[in-house]
Amino acid sequence: MRIQRIIAARGLMSRRAAEEYIRDGRVTVNGRPVRLGERADEGDVIAVDGKPVGGEPEKVYIMLNKPRGVVCTMSDERGRPAVSTLVAGAGARVLPVGRLDMDSEGLLLMTNDNGAINRLTHPSHEVDKEYHVRVRIPDGVDFDGAVAALGRPMDVEGYITRPARVRVISRDGRNAVLSVVIHEGRKRQVRHMCKNASLSVDRLVRVRIGNLELGELGVGEWRYCDFEEIR
Repeated sequence: MRIQRIIAARGLMSRRAAEEYIRDGRVTVNGRPVRLGERADEGDVIAVDGKPVGGEPEKVYIMLNKPRGVVCTMSDERGRPAVSTLVAGAGARVLPVGRLDMDSEGLLLMTNDNGAINRLTHPSHEVDKEYHVRVRIPDGVDFDGAVAALGRPMDVEGYITRPARVRVISRDGRNAVLSVVIHEGRKRQVRHMCKNASLSVDRLVRVRIGNLELGELGVGEWRYCDFEEIR
């Protein structure tokens, strides 16, 4: 495996940062400085600034209540706030499990366990993701018909979605709050679905992934998952 990938996998820094360290001559394998593109084996001793890079890091799982206006990346070329800054005190380099678009809020799981990321995000595992969506009902739109449409397979940018589970939480005139449960989680899927149903999204909050619930976690706050949640 390429050396920068090993360093990133062990949680010390990002792959891109590791590449810079290699270019600067700060990485050695078995005491020998290496160049970008070289590979290492499991038994090799990799060191950064003379300090050996440890083996597999301890697995860390956290729940974050992502605020609106924060992007689900570790860094952003455009200088927008990223989720990495919110979890800087987690004690490990954790990655987002799936995505929430910049304008959406709510439950975001983050971990350094790549196997868990795959199990939670791949559609074949059918992990529920529940969103509370505040919508506006334009004049002339049949609300009941729109709700029914959301629950049927729908063409979203050339992809036919699986049926969603939809229920009305509340309604006040031309405004309503819906619970929408899907397990695919394609990019901006719920927003596209609402647009196709002629509903305008005012706010979108993810409140649950599988049996993990956002609960009372404050906006911008995070906490470690407990044993039962991890299990």
